[in-house]
Amino acid sequence: MPSSSAVLYKWLQADLHGKSSDTADKTSGENFDQSPLRRTFKSKVLAHYPQNIEWNPFDQDAVNMLCMPKGLSFRTQADNRDPQLHSFIITREDGSRTYGFVLTFYEEVTSKQICTAMQTLYQMHNAEQYSSVCASSSCSMDSLASSIDEGDATSLAKLQRYNSYDISRDTLYVSKCICLITPLPFMQACKKFLIQLYKAVTSQQPPPLPLESYIHNILYEVPLPPPGRSLKFYGVYEPIICQRPGPNELPLSDYPLREVFELLGLENLVQVFTCVLLEMQILLYSQDYQRLMTVAEGITTLLFPFQWQHVYVPILPASLLHFLDAPVPYLMGLQSKEGTDRSKLELPQEANLCFVDIDNHFIELPEEFPQFPNKLEFIQEISEVLLQFGIPPEGNLHCSDSATKLKNLVLSDLVNDKKNGNIPSNALNMYELLKGNETIARLQALAKRTGVTMEKITTPLTEKKDGKLSCEELELRDYKLNVQLREVFANRFTQMFADYEAFVIQAAPDMESWLTNREQMQNFDKASFLSDQPEPYLPFLSHFIETQMFATFIDNKIISQWEEKDPFLRVFDSRIEKIKLYNVRAPALRTSNYQKCSTLKEAAQSIEQRLMKIDHTAIHPHLLDMKIGQGKYEQGFFPKLQSDVLATGPTNNNRWASRSTTTQRRKDRLRQHSEHIGLDNDLREKYMQEARSLGKNLRQPKLSDLSPAVIAQTNWKFVEGLLKECRMKTKRMLVEKMGHEAVELGHGEANITGLEENTLIASLCDLLERIWSHGLQVKQKENPERGQRNKGKSALWSHLLQYQEREEKQEHSAESPVAVGTERRKSDTGITLPTLRVSLIQDMRHVQNMSEIKTDVGRARAWIRLSLEKKLLSQHLKQLLSNQALAKKLYKRYAFLRCEEEREQFLYHLLSLNAVDYFCFTSVFTTIMIPYRSVIIPIKKLSNAITTSNPWICVSGELGDTGVMQIPKNHLEMTFECQNLGKLTTVQIGHDNSGLLAKWLVDCVMVRNEITGHTYKFPCGRWLGKGVDDGSLERILIGELVSSTSDEELGKQCRTPPQQKSPTVARRLSITSLTGRNTKPNAGQIQEGIGEAVNNIVKHFHKPEKERGSLTILLCGENGLVAALEQVFHHGFKSARIFHKNVFIWDFIEKAVAYLETSDQIGDNEEALLLQRSSCKTFCHYVNAINTAPRNIGKDGKFQILVCLGTRDHLLSQWIPLLAECPPITRMYEENALLRDRMTVNSLIRVLQTLQDFNIILEGSLIKGVDV
Repeated sequence: MPSSSAVLYKWLQADLHGKSSDTADKTSGENFDQSPLRRTFKSKVLAHYPQNIEWNPFDQDAVNMLCMPKGLSFRTQADNRDPQLHSFIITREDGSRTYGFVLTFYEEVTSKQICTAMQTLYQMHNAEQYSSVCASSSCSMDSLASSIDEGDATSLAKLQRYNSYDISRDTLYVSKCICLITPLPFMQACKKFLIQLYKAVTSQQPPPLPLESYIHNILYEVPLPPPGRSLKFYGVYEPIICQRPGPNELPLSDYPLREVFELLGLENLVQVFTCVLLEMQILLYSQDYQRLMTVAEGITTLLFPFQWQHVYVPILPASLLHFLDAPVPYLMGLQSKEGTDRSKLELPQEANLCFVDIDNHFIELPEEFPQFPNKLEFIQEISEVLLQFGIPPEGNLHCSDSATKLKNLVLSDLVNDKKNGNIPSNALNMYELLKGNETIARLQALAKRTGVTMEKITTPLTEKKDGKLSCEELELRDYKLNVQLREVFANRFTQMFADYEAFVIQAAPDMESWLTNREQMQNFDKASFLSDQPEPYLPFLSHFIETQMFATFIDNKIISQWEEKDPFLRVFDSRIEKIKLYNVRAPALRTSNYQKCSTLKEAAQSIEQRLMKIDHTAIHPHLLDMKIGQGKYEQGFFPKLQSDVLATGPTNNNRWASRSTTTQRRKDRLRQHSEHIGLDNDLREKYMQEARSLGKNLRQPKLSDLSPAVIAQTNWKFVEGLLKECRMKTKRMLVEKMGHEAVELGHGEANITGLEENTLIASLCDLLERIWSHGLQVKQKENPERGQRNKGKSALWSHLLQYQEREEKQEHSAESPVAVGTERRKSDTGITLPTLRVSLIQDMRHVQNMSEIKTDVGRARAWIRLSLEKKLLSQHLKQLLSNQALAKKLYKRYAFLRCEEEREQFLYHLLSLNAVDYFCFTSVFTTIMIPYRSVIIPIKKLSNAITTSNPWICVSGELGDTGVMQIPKNHLEMTFECQNLGKLTTVQIGHDNSGLLAKWLVDCVMVRNEITGHTYKFPCGRWLGKGVDDGSLERILIGELVSSTSDEELGKQCRTPPQQKSPTVARRLSITSLTGRNTKPNAGQIQEGIGEAVNNIVKHFHKPEKERGSLTILLCGENGLVAALEQVFHHGFKSARIFHKNVFIWDFIEKAVAYLETSDQIGDNEEALLLQRSSCKTFCHYVNAINTAPRNIGKDGKFQILVCLGTRDHLLSQWIPLLAECPPITRMYEENALLRDRMTVNSLIRVLQTLQDFNIILEGSLIKGVDV
């Protein structure tokens, strides 16, 4: 044991006056309906040795609370009084840890006064119980057995027999504990030492030496084993061995992972492990303290090389329950009361909670969290290891079995059954029972395939039954299993992050400047890292690289340039080096191929060698210089020890002196390290708290002082932390989304992937849930009218529901108070799009109507996404919080939402998100039905507003189209509902040319998504009708999103667009429209336009698939390829009219086809001739197919289709030379036309050839009805 351990003898007894019912510990939440023997009382530390250690001060309150988390308890001879072992951990604010190992036992009460006080309490209790049974038939049965019929007189008698105390008949016992405190978790060694110490007190024969000798020995004479070595020291009766891993092995972990897998089962454990990695809130729940500790330590051990960075309290004392309110990630353990049901547990927030009911083998997971990469192969690999050690991968059902028994057991049996989480001797029968189980059958088949023989499973267990496997062998098996399981987990991270170093950004010249600018700096190139990962890993990795534990890991990597490497990092880096050596430059690292762990054997061997061959032996315990007559004691009573001999260690022992200096050096180094992180304390406060957003300042609640002031201060820290986190998150979302503009402004990364955006928005949703859960009055959570007891309670949604209820009541009585915008958007044609009114309640109703969403957390998230997309999140939340009466009813005074200044700043940060366009609602809820409204705006000055023909419209988006819809006669506006179309891309509009006033000049079409308010404008500016313009009866219009600016500007948005804005204006360059205009671009501008259009398409395909915009706009939009080619074809086109008839590019195309179909080609050689012939053939075939298509498309529309098809099938570059060389060109084009210039044509061909590599998929609406 490390010299630094402090041994505490805690004899926690009640004070003499501590027996009146007034002093019972109310904070532990115990209930006075319970019988006095079941109540708990205040405990206190009776003695601890040594008094203090400078670098590890003794925290009396914390130790007292964690040794007896429930407080002091009494028993009689009828109760079970087996000693119980548990351990605990104290995490200090700087993250350093101290472990405690506790043995609790019962001693006879010798004080007559206490015994009579207990009898008096019983008489009072029984009188009360009797009167309450008579008064009503619901008496509290002290959570004994649900089988006791409430209000039944016989049950009362039964209860009194089990739960009574008679001073003449019964012996009274009180709990007491001894505890060993160490800086490293040597659990097995401490457990053995404590058990031997307890035996020495209770056995008939006194121990060979006084107890002080053994305690002095472990405190001062047993050194820490050196890394990679084992050490033997002596307990009271037999030697004890402990060992430490070597410098390149996984760090020390002594908690048996076997128990963790038996308690949770493999599948559950991997799910909880994933929640821990993603820094959710994890609450462990069990009746047994040691189980809480084993599971918490087991799971955090498996995180290597990462470390949990947030609140970590594996055993939460009853008096600290308000910490469940903490709006930060936490890993806490809560002791369940006997017989209480999970449903009775009211938690302040559950939206982001992973609830682990250890005793019942059951977990509740948060919604929407990504699976661990290669989860199935991972589980298979772990189950192979478990099967080799005889552990069924679904866990030992004993646990859940006993949990159901609990309900029907009286207390004495109950305590027997819970041997501290140890599997009872009937584990084998349990396994026999499992043999019929289908999962086991599958695993047996799997085991056969992988070469694991099933005998291995049964033999160890049978040996155990015959008692052949000694304690040491069992322990060795546990050690080997531990290290092999940890190797499998560590190997996953080594494979997943083998290349992490390449993406670490080392920007600062020295540590000081790095710390100073930490918050502004990007220290990891997330976008590049993700783009390098296999697709299936992305959902998990994009969340994980946003966590605090990953940020700290990267920080440690950067700091390692200036100071000694973090031990975890050192081991991890050396493993990556090893992989790279074996794989040279492993191409396998980047694939999602699963690579199993190859180091299992050697890891197990090294630990076996250490335990078999002991490296060091400590000094034996020996007689101390004690006064004669000291050190005697009564059997069964732990004596008061001689504090003078335990206060200090030996002074003349050189071994001790030299060791103390090395220990001191280690301490100094550790202290320097922790100081260096922040240079000195002030700087550290200033920079690191900022740097790690929530980081360390909220890391650990102080267990000791619980005055209201401290609670208030802690909550204040939470409020500040939440605000800071909000600032960081909104800044990150802005910077990421604004992309290149932001980079030019000097903010970090360049692009944001759809995936990353989703991750950031999901973490914003989590943050809002945490803010809304902070300081929530838990009693408010249950809203009986709504019956919201389902999983997935959301604090934000329940606030919204209560707000909605109040508002709707007011709406009935008065006019609705919601802000209504101007009633219609005016355009200069008088046709209008009515303004959507801004309504928080309306947005809630949209979400409530979405049958796809089943839980409140889901509804809250959908509502946040919708508000964000509408740029109303800040405004809506401000409106929600403006109802102060409701906020007061729902929240405690210290809650974040009731701190006015912070709340204002928070809303302000959210307001900044309005600077960018999010489609986080539209792109996620792709299957919902959405109402749309469309308005057709004609140009009245030049044409009639209404056509006599029968108009129709078809709207298309990235997710689908509406199909052709008839527009009601004499109406320009219509609403329709269809499945989410996504971002809108095109509108097809046309009519059947019937009636007298068929010709129709349409300015534009406006379409609005009535849920998100996104409005799209589809400019047209052309005629629809035979014998006018290019004779088109239908047009394909390309959409652009109208930015939702202030109301005054909305009117302007609908006016006739300036000529150059309309994407289709380029298409009007039929010569008529150009006469009298000076807008003709020159040859240079035209060639530039082509280059730009092609370049945009190339860029489009170089982006990750999830980030690409609409290809339709790049082809047919304002500066698209079609418009650019039109400019080329219009250059030098001859005179405006031939016999008063417009001439169009399509006329030239048709003439070219007529020529090509009749003439014979002349080629230089046969190959060129064949190529030319096939180009001719396809060209003529495509043009004829477009001409014969059953669509009434005009000439410019046909040209657009031809260009789109030519681009898709990579034929454009073959068609251009055909057109440039056919005779009609000389008749229809001037001498200086671009198409008649060989150099220009060649460069055009080269530019178009760059599109050959891409798989271009056209939107259906562009080529509908054309069959090639």
